[in-house]
Amino acid sequence: MKYLVIMPAYNESAFIEQTLDSLTQQTLLPSRVIIVNDNSTDDTANLVETSYASVPYIGLINKASEAIHLPGSKVIQAFNYGLAQVDNLEDYDFIVKLDADLILPTDYFMTIANQFKKDKSIGMVGGFAYIEKDNQWVIESLTDKDHIRGAFKAYRIECFKQIGGLKPAMGWDTVDELLCRFYNWKIVTIDTLKVKHLKPTGAMYNKAARYKQGEAFYRLHYGIVITSIAALKLAMKKQKPFLFIDYIKGYYKAKNEKQPYLVTDEQGTFIRNYRWKKIKSKLV
Repeated sequence: MKYLVIMPAYNESAFIEQTLDSLTQQTLLPSRVIIVNDNSTDDTANLVETSYASVPYIGLINKASEAIHLPGSKVIQAFNYGLAQVDNLEDYDFIVKLDADLILPTDYFMTIANQFKKDKSIGMVGGFAYIEKDNQWVIESLTDKDHIRGAFKAYRIECFKQIGGLKPAMGWDTVDELLCRFYNWKIVTIDTLKVKHLKPTGAMYNKAARYKQGEAFYRLHYGIVITSIAALKLAMKKQKPFLFIDYIKGYYKAKNEKQPYLVTDEQGTFIRNYRWKKIKSKLV
């Protein structure tokens, strides 16, 4: 299978070579890798241009943007900038949004391709993120086991197009999966695919980002009850209980500002029903 990788990169000089090395060592190589240098102020662009100039499928483009690093919007704006350079998505079987601070196992994309080939109703596939603690790699358990982390999302092209691509907003990597399910695509996570995540999630976010998660809950049509449950769960998983207050403040901030929803009313109804079903299943 042929696949396209789009890699947003902002100040990733400490990690990007390890990521690209793991890409070039894949048993199933990518057909094309587009690295979007998103206004980096470090040596990111130079490292790519000097170390990987001889790799025909790796290319670098530069994007000017604000230096502020808010979760969701900045990275997907960069991703979409890279996507705009692609003439025909149908040239590929699947598309990958990949961060520049990962080390992938060598069989990562071969395994993913085999999943897509095995079942045409599968829309998304991914492994699991691991972080280093006390000289050991342990799972970065911020989400449920049926969720694919935003750092390494692989989409069947038909699914990617049907869900309307990726939304440049906090919560994009929840919206995509909920819309997958809305359109009856399957999501597959593979626990044998262990991805080393070199930089902790949220390490670059500034204080302006703290309300964004609550805003995302509002824009997903969660409603305040589901938002409260989700906010408490996430704050406890991050071992920062006071984040719950920020999430609730963010929800009401978005509501008072009448921020636009990320999904339609019909999709919002589906999302609330799906969330309640998951909540009830954990109480049984």
